[in-house]
Amino acid sequence: MKRAALIFLALVCAVSSMAQEVSWSASAARKGDAVTVTFTASVPEGYHIYGPGEGFSATAVRWASPAEAAGPLVAASEGYIYKDEKVFSGKVSFTQEVSMEGKAEATVCFTTCDEQGHCGFPEETVLEVQAAPEKGVSGLWKLILEAILWGFAMLLTPCVFPMVPMTVSYFLKSGASPRAGRIKAFFYGLFIVLLYTLPISVIILLTRLLGGDAVTADIFNWLSTHWLPNLLFFVIFMVFAASFFGAFEITLPSRWTDRADKGSDRKGLAGIFFMALTLVLVSFSCTGPIVGSVLIRSTSGEFWAPMVTMLAFSVAFALPFTLLAMFPTLLGKLKSGSWLGSVKVVLGFIEVALGLKFLSVADQTYHWGILDREVYLAIWIVDFTLLGFYLLGKITFKHEEKLEKIGLTRLLLAGAVFTFVVYMIPGMFGAPLKALSGYLPPLETQDFVLSRGVSPAEKPGESAKTLTIAHGLRAWPSVESGLEAASESGKPVFVDVTGYGCVNCREMEERVWSDPEVLELLRDKFEIVALHTDDKTRLPESEWVRTDGGKVLKDVGRVNSEIARRRFGVNSQPSYILLSPAGEQLAPVRSYDLSVEGFREFLRSAL
Repeated sequence: MKRAALIFLALVCAVSSMAQEVSWSASAARKGDAVTVTFTASVPEGYHIYGPGEGFSATAVRWASPAEAAGPLVAASEGYIYKDEKVFSGKVSFTQEVSMEGKAEATVCFTTCDEQGHCGFPEETVLEVQAAPEKGVSGLWKLILEAILWGFAMLLTPCVFPMVPMTVSYFLKSGASPRAGRIKAFFYGLFIVLLYTLPISVIILLTRLLGGDAVTADIFNWLSTHWLPNLLFFVIFMVFAASFFGAFEITLPSRWTDRADKGSDRKGLAGIFFMALTLVLVSFSCTGPIVGSVLIRSTSGEFWAPMVTMLAFSVAFALPFTLLAMFPTLLGKLKSGSWLGSVKVVLGFIEVALGLKFLSVADQTYHWGILDREVYLAIWIVDFTLLGFYLLGKITFKHEEKLEKIGLTRLLLAGAVFTFVVYMIPGMFGAPLKALSGYLPPLETQDFVLSRGVSPAEKPGESAKTLTIAHGLRAWPSVESGLEAASESGKPVFVDVTGYGCVNCREMEERVWSDPEVLELLRDKFEIVALHTDDKTRLPESEWVRTDGGKVLKDVGRVNSEIARRRFGVNSQPSYILLSPAGEQLAPVRSYDLSVEGFREFLRSAL
């Protein structure tokens, strides 16, 4: 009995020492709201550990609340088969998508075995994980930069610039000490920012509190893809363009601005608030369309994006007025004149170009076919050509005097505009125009293309079941049809959560998918599924989907959005998911990222 106990003790010591041979570490990187955690193990020579899902000895991870897994644990290293199970040795990496804020605690569960099949007891290692800042320039940062540039540009518009002397006059007559004047100027800028940012923030927060993320996303989806708001914004942009060309004058009701202006006569913060309100109301005829455009561009399912981009716009817009309020003598360096009228006309041409995007989104999501890529480009080419001639003084409007000569600034601007026109012309014959990929309709909508990509051979009847997407690729319209095709071909499935009106999706397709190796991998090595979340095509009643909350989804886009949220945990576009033919997720979800090499590695990880 004593001898048996000693033998058992020796075995326990042996397997315990075996398990202690493996060392673990963890790192994390944030991408938007998602965090990708990489677990790295150093397995000594002659030993191995099991992969995720490999029976009783599988490697697994438990997360301590409030952190929780947002996707499966997947192997990022090459393994090998040992007794019908996949095992790993040497330097091993596993990755997992996680929902977490700040630091989190992860418990890695694993079992170590030697080459003779002797295994230690299951072991647990507790690791502290903290997400590193997101690397690179994301889509949100691009939106923020765009919003900042528009905020500064608004100062030069004829609705806003005349407010500069009024601002300076108000703060000059306040009679406050320099320190008190600077404090008042700070609050003046703060009120401008709040008047732009708070309304949209309150709307977003209320929808989230009352209905959750899904309702907020549905509202954004409706706002950015439904025909009604898009046509409304299109008409608004065209009306404002006509106004800037001198057809008529747009002003807010005088009683609004009069009441705000009277309120500015009050002393203290109340007067400063009404001064800021007067500025916001008076300048709205110029800033309104741009504010709407900034909001629409940022409503892609991200909760924070509209609030952050509006904050960026309002800070940039308020900054010049705040500085002028702090240092009123700076006004002497700013001179108004006829150039303000020219800025107004230039803004009119730009509004025609920008407004066309809203009509294009409605056209794409409802498949009207009235604004295909070549039509869109033709309008832009004509619009910017007219702008170039205007800058050269060849076109004048009824409220302007004919230019006898032009200055160097107008000449340089005209040269830049005509250069842009020359760049767009090859697009009429199918050139990709990558710099405009986010604004133009997809190349697939263009009838005449000099050189189209060669599509893979199609099976009989396949073309009727699949969709044509970027670069002539064929895609299945549902996850089920893609998995069914994958079970026959043995290929993994590439799921593209996209949208017809998604700017970042088009940019990914033109800048990343166009890479020869990426295109070859997608065409030859994957079954592609395209889930358009803004497709307004009505489904037959047999294909309607009822959500957990009892809501009935009746069109393709809403059903695809529900599938993306429920099955893959994604709520924005673009999102890319890799699945095995059996439907298992093979890698963490990848979103907007213009790294071509990173996208290649993402695809290779499924092969």
